[in-house]
Amino acid sequence: MTRRLLVGRGLSALATALIPTTLTLAVLRTHGSESGALGAVLACELVPLLVFLPVGGVLADRLRPERVILLADLVRCLAQVGIGAELIAGSGRLPVLAVLSAVSGVAIAFGMPAVPRLVAAVVPGPDRLRVNARIGVVTSVSGVAAPAVAGGMALAVGPGWAAALTGLLFAGSALTLGGIRTSGDATPEKRRNAEQPPNVEERPNGEERRSAEQRRSANQGRSAEKRFGRELADGWREVRVRPWFLRSVLGHGVWHFTAGLFLTLGPLTAVASLGGEAAWVLVAQAGTAGLVLGVLAAPRLPIRRPIVVVQVAAALYGLPLAALAVPAPAWVVAGAYFAAMCGLGVLSPLWETVVAQEIPEAALGRVRSLDQLISFAARPLGLAVAVPLAGLAGATGLLLAAGALVAAANLAAIVRTPVEPPRAAPRRRSPAPGPRA
Repeated sequence: MTRRLLVGRGLSALATALIPTTLTLAVLRTHGSESGALGAVLACELVPLLVFLPVGGVLADRLRPERVILLADLVRCLAQVGIGAELIAGSGRLPVLAVLSAVSGVAIAFGMPAVPRLVAAVVPGPDRLRVNARIGVVTSVSGVAAPAVAGGMALAVGPGWAAALTGLLFAGSALTLGGIRTSGDATPEKRRNAEQPPNVEERPNGEERRSAEQRRSANQGRSAEKRFGRELADGWREVRVRPWFLRSVLGHGVWHFTAGLFLTLGPLTAVASLGGEAAWVLVAQAGTAGLVLGVLAAPRLPIRRPIVVVQVAAALYGLPLAALAVPAPAWVVAGAYFAAMCGLGVLSPLWETVVAQEIPEAALGRVRSLDQLISFAARPLGLAVAVPLAGLAGATGLLLAAGALVAAANLAAIVRTPVEPPRAAPRRRSPAPGPRA
């Protein structure tokens, strides 16, 4: 099962990483530099993703995760095949690309929260850090290789065939991950059914049974909305009784926001002050090397307080921001970015493991959807506001402030504060659950 999980996640990661480059080249080829065309298509994927992530979290906890992932990846497959067919036919109509991108965004929102649940259900606790590290390696390599693959295919045979390849990879991911079998006993629906044994004392006749079924059908629509709201509130309750999680997630959101600033202002500063495009290539390659090294090192480090390590690793992103603010020589910025991305490489598998260990599996999808929502929203915001903010405050001041902010926000999450016991378990007198040291 573990091997199948790794293969499926590898196919999904590569397919996901192919989409931005393929879509960018496709829109530029069909619409040129038409104002707003590329931004509109990319926004059509991002906005539905953000809107439907909470819904995806609820469904990930309500249903078996492999079934959710199977459906989500099949929808993404069809959306990418549709984009490929549109481009191969030579049309490339903007409304069609936008609608199919929106469909893909909704599928991502439903599929992503189910992935942590699938890993937690398949991989035993002692092996999760090692498996998450392997998934991290696959994801990192995919992120590096995908732009080259998509660009090469777009130049050789056109972006339509790159989109078709992406669809094929999603089909492979769907069949691989969807074929994993987990137990459905922990879903809320199963628990409710188990807690309501049938009444064997009263046996209604046929007419009474039909009447009862009609009443039940009439009430299903009203109760479904209430049940969804209740399950969403239960997921938020799991977050509130674990303040360490909320503080960490907010710190990671700041990390993603400042990453958007760095990735926008970095190339501009490199070209203007560090020696040109080659300087930024050096910085980017150093970051990739650091990320892979960190992921490989994570399961081998003697870590006793994982949340402390996670937050310190996130705070390291202040280093390249400060180096770029000076600006320091290119090799110094590259070294700082190497350290920051090495920290990210350690952070990612360690965070996945700790959250799966500390959050009840039946609420993991809803809890992780909040984490993903903040991350997905924060980085595009940083990318969008980087240039306007730099124009107002100056690049140096903005980068220094961002470096101080990311360090402070993540180091502050380490501080423990006393909290009340969780309401869901009033008989417990211990403090609210926190990450095991």
